[in-house]
Amino acid sequence: MDPQLKIISVTPENLDACGLFCVKSKKNPGYAAKRAWFLQEYPKGLRLKILQDGAGRQLGFIEYTPAEQAWRPVEAPNHLFIHCMYIYKREDKGRGNGSLLIEDCIADARRQGKAGVAVITSNGPWIAAKDVFLKNGFVQVDQRGGFELLRFPLKKGPDPQLPDWEAEQERYPGWQLLFANQCPWHQKCAEELLGYAMERDIPLEVTEVSSSAAARKGPSAFGAFALVKDKELLEYHYISKTRFKNIIKKVKTHLP
Repeated sequence: MDPQLKIISVTPENLDACGLFCVKSKKNPGYAAKRAWFLQEYPKGLRLKILQDGAGRQLGFIEYTPAEQAWRPVEAPNHLFIHCMYIYKREDKGRGNGSLLIEDCIADARRQGKAGVAVITSNGPWIAAKDVFLKNGFVQVDQRGGFELLRFPLKKGPDPQLPDWEAEQERYPGWQLLFANQCPWHQKCAEELLGYAMERDIPLEVTEVSSSAAARKGPSAFGAFALVKDKELLEYHYISKTRFKNIIKKVKTHLP
């Protein structure tokens, strides 16, 4: 590891000094929501690590938690599960920075005596494609649609699995938006979509996912976000109001 680089463990004590990486402005409502969520989940094993260079510039981050507390639909007993892993600027990608964060997570899993580390990847709007994890010794153990479940094994045992989130979609008739504050951009998205839906008399029901157990039983691969209409998943990742307008046109909802 470059001696100029260091990995900072964000804790309740240094949270306000280090920030949350994804959202910089503390005036952003999403910052307060994510901060409260972090403080709620930290005692359960959630960890946020930020990679910083010698000048104090934050290059990227990784967020992980015990899989039993994951906010994604996954079955991975005695594993750590990576929620997010991201290197922000293009010039900092492809230089091994993501690998440093992944290696730190694996080392933590080893210290805790875990059976391994698991992560869901995708080529869509997601934390990362699977290549960086395969490069670091992960192996693919399951797949559902465009999503892969990868595992770094530390002990022998059954492979983690992806549950059937498509079956969960049957529980969501009409227009429904589910979001959790695991991502600081979800609150803004929910407010914008609900505001537009109210303007257009669209009966959008918005529900905050308030527990990891509910997220693991969610109707999408993301767990922490889902836009559903008539039991069909339309989006698994937060979207703009413009994207929502286009979705409405596409599904031919009646508009005045």
